[in-house]
Amino acid sequence: MPDDGTNVPHVREKDSGRTMVLAACLMATFMAAVESTIVATSIPTVVGELGGFDLFSWIFTVYLLTQAVSIPVYGRLADLYGRKPVFFTGAGLFLVGSTLCGFAWDMPSLVCCRALQGIGAGAIQPIAATILGDIYTPTERAKIQGLVSSVFGVSAVVGPSLGAFLTEQVSWRSVFWVNLPIGVMAIFMIARFLHENIEHRPRRIDWLGSLLLLVAFGGLMIAMVQGGGMRPATFWIVLGIGLIATAWLIVHEATTPEPMLPLELWRIRVIVAGSLGGCGTGATMMGVSAFLPSYVQGAMGRSALAGGLVLGAMSVSWALASILSARIMLRTSYRLVAVLGAIALASGCAMLTVLKPSDGPLWAAAASFVMGIGMGFANTVFIVSIQASVPWRQRGAATSSNMFLRFVGQSAGAAGCGAVLNATMLRMDPTAPSEVDRLMDAASRQAMPAATVTHLVDVMAASLHNAYLLALLFSLITLVVASCIPARLSPRHQTHQK
Repeated sequence: MPDDGTNVPHVREKDSGRTMVLAACLMATFMAAVESTIVATSIPTVVGELGGFDLFSWIFTVYLLTQAVSIPVYGRLADLYGRKPVFFTGAGLFLVGSTLCGFAWDMPSLVCCRALQGIGAGAIQPIAATILGDIYTPTERAKIQGLVSSVFGVSAVVGPSLGAFLTEQVSWRSVFWVNLPIGVMAIFMIARFLHENIEHRPRRIDWLGSLLLLVAFGGLMIAMVQGGGMRPATFWIVLGIGLIATAWLIVHEATTPEPMLPLELWRIRVIVAGSLGGCGTGATMMGVSAFLPSYVQGAMGRSALAGGLVLGAMSVSWALASILSARIMLRTSYRLVAVLGAIALASGCAMLTVLKPSDGPLWAAAASFVMGIGMGFANTVFIVSIQASVPWRQRGAATSSNMFLRFVGQSAGAAGCGAVLNATMLRMDPTAPSEVDRLMDAASRQAMPAATVTHLVDVMAASLHNAYLLALLFSLITLVVASCIPARLSPRHQTHQK
C-alpha cells in the first residue's frame, strides 16, 4: 500500500482485519486519553483520604512528563523491533501502573505509580497512530483522523463524569482500574489481527538524548512545582541541573547522527507553529482542567459529580468543534481556524479569572464550554497541518514531535499552575495547604467552624484565580503562535510547505 509513492508501510493488513486493528487502536487511544481526565474529579477525594495537597498537581505532572519523554524512545524502538512488541510493552507497563495506583497508601506512592503509568502510556498513542498510518492510505487516513479526534472528545466527555460516578458510588481506587479490561482487549486484538513484516535495519537509539530530556524537563518541572517549598540553595541547584541538561540536549541533538528529536523538521514553518501551538493548547487545557474540579468542590462546596459535569461541558464542545473545524479549514485556511481556536481558549480562561465561589458551577461550565471549542479547533488544525507538511518518510517523526510538545505543554501547564497555586496559598496562609485537605472532604468540611471554612475558601479561590491568570497567558501565547501559520494555506493548498 504505497503512500505518496515514497514508501511502503512495514505493516500490511487485509481489509477484513483492518477494522479490528482500527478498533483496537481506538480503544488503546481512548484508554490513554481518558486517564488524563478521569482522574481530575477524583483528586479532591484522594487528597481528602491520603492528604498531601501540596503534591496533588504531581499526579497530573508526573504522568504527562514521563509520557512525553518516553514517546521518542518508543518511536525508535518501533522502527527497530516492530510496532507490536513495543505496543505490548508500553500497554503492559500502563496496566501494571494502573493496578498499583489503586493500591496506593499515600500521596508519594500514588505519584510513583502514576510515573509508571506514564512510561507505559508513552507507547500507546504514538504507536497506535503509527499502526493506523501504516495500514491506511492518505485518502483513508483523513477519515480515520476524524475517528481518532472523536475518541479524544468521547474520552473527555466520559472521563470526568465516569470518574465522579466511580468516586462517589464505588471508590476513587476503582478509577484507576476501569481501564484494565479495555487494555487487555486492545492487546489481544492487536496480537490477533495485526501482522507485521519487519525490515531489519541498523539503527541507533539516542539513549543519551532520552536521558538528557528526562533530566532537563524533570529538573525544570520540580523547580516549578516544588520551588516555593524548597530551600533557596536546593531550588537553584535543581533549576541549574535542568537548564544545563536542556543546553546539553540541544547541542547533542544537533550533532548526533540519529537524534531523538530531529531538529531538521524545525526548519519547516508549519511544523514550528503547529508544534508550539500544540504545546500552548496543552498547557492551557491542563492549567484549567487539572484544577477546575477542585475549585467547584473546594471553593464552591459542590459534589464531585458537579465538578465532573463542569469539565464535561468542555468535552462536549471539544468533540463538536473537532468535527466542525475540519469542514471550516477545507473552505478557508489553517491560520483562520487556529486563530479562532486560540481566541476561544483565551475567552474561556478570561471567564475563569473573574469566577467567584458565589457564581456557582453554571458560570464555570460556560467557561469550560468555550474552552472546549478552542481545543477542538486548535488541536485538530495543528495536527492536520503538520502531517500534510511532510512526506511519508518524515510523517512519523513530525507527528511524534507534535505529540511530545503537546505533552510537554500539558506537563508545564499542570506544573506551572500548580506552582502558582502553592506559592499563593503559602503566601496568604502557610498552614492552608494542610487545612485544605479537610476542605475537600465533605464530612470534614461540615465539622469545621464556619469562619475557618470561609477563610480557606477565600485562600483557595484567590490561589486558583492566579493559576487561571497563568493559563490565560498560555492561551495568549498560543494565539500569537497561531497567527504565524502561513496565510492561505489549507488542506487543498499544501505540498510540503516550509
